[in-house]
Amino acid sequence: MVIPFSRTKRAAAPWVRTRLRSAPGAALALTLLVAVTACLAAAFPRALERYEDAGLRHSVEQVPHFRSVVTLSAPTPLPNLPQDQREQALRPATVKRQYDSVIGAVRHPFDPDPRQSSYGVTTSVNQEVPEPWLPRPSGLPARVSLVAQAGLADHARLSQGRLPRASAPVTATTPEVEAAVSADTAKSLRIEVGSVLHVPGAGRDALAVRITAIVEPRDRDGAYWATDTLLRTPVLMRVAPVDPESPRYWLGALLLPSEAAPALLGTEGRPYRYWRLAPDPHTLRHRDLGALASALAALTSGPDLQRIRTATDPLTDARTGLDDVLASYSRLHDGVSPLVAVAAFGSGTVAVVVLALAGGLAADRRRTELALLRARGASLAGLAARLLAETAVVAVPAGALGLAVAMRALPGARALPAVLAALAVTLVACTALPLRAAAAHRVVRIPALRQDVTSVRPSRRRTVAELTLVAVAGGAVVTLRRQGTSGGSGDQLISAAPVLVGVIAALLLVRLYPFPLRGLAGPAGRLRGVVSHLALARAGRTSASAVLPLLALLTALTTASFGGSVLAGIGETRDQSAILAVGADARLESTVDPLPAGLAERVRRISGVRDVTAVSIAYQAKPNDGRQAVPVVGADPDGYAELTSRTGLGAFFESVLKTDRRESGAGAVLPAVASPRVADAHGSSPFPVTMEDGSSVTVRIVLVRDSTPAVPGADFLVVDRAGLDATAAEPTTLLVTGPEADGRALRETAGGEVSVRLRADERARYVDSPLQSGVEHLYTAAVAAGAGYAVLALLLSLLRAAPERVALLARLRTMGLTRAQGRRMLVLESLPQAVLAAAGGVLTGWCAILLLAPGVDLTEVALPPSVVPLKQTLLSPDAWSLTVPTLAVMAVTVGIAGVQAWWAGRKGAVRELRAGDTR
Repeated sequence: MVIPFSRTKRAAAPWVRTRLRSAPGAALALTLLVAVTACLAAAFPRALERYEDAGLRHSVEQVPHFRSVVTLSAPTPLPNLPQDQREQALRPATVKRQYDSVIGAVRHPFDPDPRQSSYGVTTSVNQEVPEPWLPRPSGLPARVSLVAQAGLADHARLSQGRLPRASAPVTATTPEVEAAVSADTAKSLRIEVGSVLHVPGAGRDALAVRITAIVEPRDRDGAYWATDTLLRTPVLMRVAPVDPESPRYWLGALLLPSEAAPALLGTEGRPYRYWRLAPDPHTLRHRDLGALASALAALTSGPDLQRIRTATDPLTDARTGLDDVLASYSRLHDGVSPLVAVAAFGSGTVAVVVLALAGGLAADRRRTELALLRARGASLAGLAARLLAETAVVAVPAGALGLAVAMRALPGARALPAVLAALAVTLVACTALPLRAAAAHRVVRIPALRQDVTSVRPSRRRTVAELTLVAVAGGAVVTLRRQGTSGGSGDQLISAAPVLVGVIAALLLVRLYPFPLRGLAGPAGRLRGVVSHLALARAGRTSASAVLPLLALLTALTTASFGGSVLAGIGETRDQSAILAVGADARLESTVDPLPAGLAERVRRISGVRDVTAVSIAYQAKPNDGRQAVPVVGADPDGYAELTSRTGLGAFFESVLKTDRRESGAGAVLPAVASPRVADAHGSSPFPVTMEDGSSVTVRIVLVRDSTPAVPGADFLVVDRAGLDATAAEPTTLLVTGPEADGRALRETAGGEVSVRLRADERARYVDSPLQSGVEHLYTAAVAAGAGYAVLALLLSLLRAAPERVALLARLRTMGLTRAQGRRMLVLESLPQAVLAAAGGVLTGWCAILLLAPGVDLTEVALPPSVVPLKQTLLSPDAWSLTVPTLAVMAVTVGIAGVQAWWAGRKGAVRELRAGDTR
């Protein structure tokens, strides 16, 4: 049997595998670019969300617990109710059941912390206890608050004795109950285990409270103990709090077991029930801010409160300061959001441009191949599909890798924004090459030998498209300038401001800058040598695709200039606020007695101290014998004038304060420097001022300044210390000059009676919220990423023109051009574009800053809400931020051109002179 021979046909090699094997370096570069870009794009929203959540938690945690805790309280049961029913309302089972009802009525996302939330019964009226052994600072008996708060055993450590308990059911007529006190209360009120305090009764004998335990809080700063600090810390109260001379008495808390709460009905304390809901900081999320505010509103004055009243008491009331805390954080977030948006939009635009340039570079490299495929019958859709497939094989895994790295590096944030960001990067990377190739090969034709404006002139469609884009961008800029940055539509315009200005500048500069270069090429042709003329002539032939690299550079420079100005403004605001609060690099002050003799000389000898200015400050001086006190500063004119000039706080010449020695005496009038408000109140006529020691001086305001180093407030008078009484002239404050002064040595030298404040410590305190520091870090990272992508865009644009430049050098070398001349020609050719990008970067950065300055208040970012600035700090251009990035771009451009010329000079010319090469 003969088996017929059959020839098997080998399958054609797959397109994607063939293309990847033919250019592995390009595939690897695209993989790296997409992976890094996707990682940065996915990391940005996750990092921002983490900073926002941390800022919200910090805002809630930093305020006292009595502000962040939601407190619900029900009054004393009505007296007309049966006594057993009133007692039953205060028993722990009833209060616990009502607490569970309160927890059930709370809406998500306000999730109370069960470990720190509390409930119980306490008295609303503090009662005097007659025990003579209790301390009486002013002869007044001590007072106590009776508190029956549940969970004492879980939140306290037993220091002495045993925890209080109720061995039998307690009623309003029970003669004696047990209680515990905190260690601080026991120490201050001299209470010991076994002590008995008698609380006056209401229509009955005094209630005896026997102390059986002294306890220490397990979490002293937790909401259980710190919502009402009286539970752990006694207070030395005054009868009239506003009068510093008012008599004082001690106030402490007696901690009863929750079973003893009915006994409070037998006292004059008017007991009430309370339920305190402490927010759990770990459950707070910025994305839930609106829902959290709604939940609080419903709980404190809405339908949830009505349900709670049904379950507890019709008169149950709710109060909290958490809504104010959330509003303060919301204002801070609104202040920093435009800055984050500008950074994200600017850096994102540059990254997209780089991905587009990478696709364009690949399309230009394969221009002949793709034109041949079109000439052989390949359809435009089929060609684009093949290019999409080969790009997706590389870009999709790279995008997934970048997303995985971002998710792994920044846990604890939502996945959807990161996934969408990485997906957008991957989509742009996949479609850049197919779209560019489809646009270039829409019509089957022979590839153009040259791609500059001499052979590929902009079409009418492109001109119309560019004019439309410029008109739209210009209209958006004008709208933003007129309407400001407030409002919903303004947020998007704020984000796009650097890009809008960059689009306008890029399109205009690309169209306009060849004309002056061509004008300079003529005079350069009359010079000796052909290098200058040839370089200018080539630079004047703008490539048809030069808009994208210039847009990337201008956007990156604008974002960097804006960001640098923002960061410089933040630093300047903090420096100004710190120097205004301290008055110098260090401040040593005694508010009660004059400073010790010789302290100024000892401070002057400390390492790092350059100068010491001694002043006397009378904070309670009263002009015209009135009731309104105005701080009066007595200073030496020479030293204090130099200090004002050095700090920039109300500078003046020393001659302003100096008095004529011949006119000095009891009736002499002292010239004074005053604040605007004091000057408006007293005018320029002489008026008397009564000092704290009872002496009197007559002053006349000769100069008005907004601030002065010695007094941080808005009211002050500064006079010559030599004209004051001897007692009033004794120094109370030392203002130390010296940024490197040793803080520890200053505190050791000053001693415990003199307070020491450092400007560096004050400035460090201003970085209050993680949101503030996070925004600074994000903006710095975004600017750095944008700068890196801008350099990459510049490199891609030069690589795009590299084959043509190398071929040109090879041909010119056959005509006698030396290697040095070739390198000089390439550098000179790239220099006009670098100058163009630098000038455009300065212009666009300056325009963007002036555009956004009226709506950007740096005070919200620079200072915490607790610091009240004297004036609003607006954004202003920073010279270094405008010039340094532009000079860096020029240096990088010239450096890359020089390296390219050096490398081209090392290569042989044989390969570049092949017949039929279209470069």
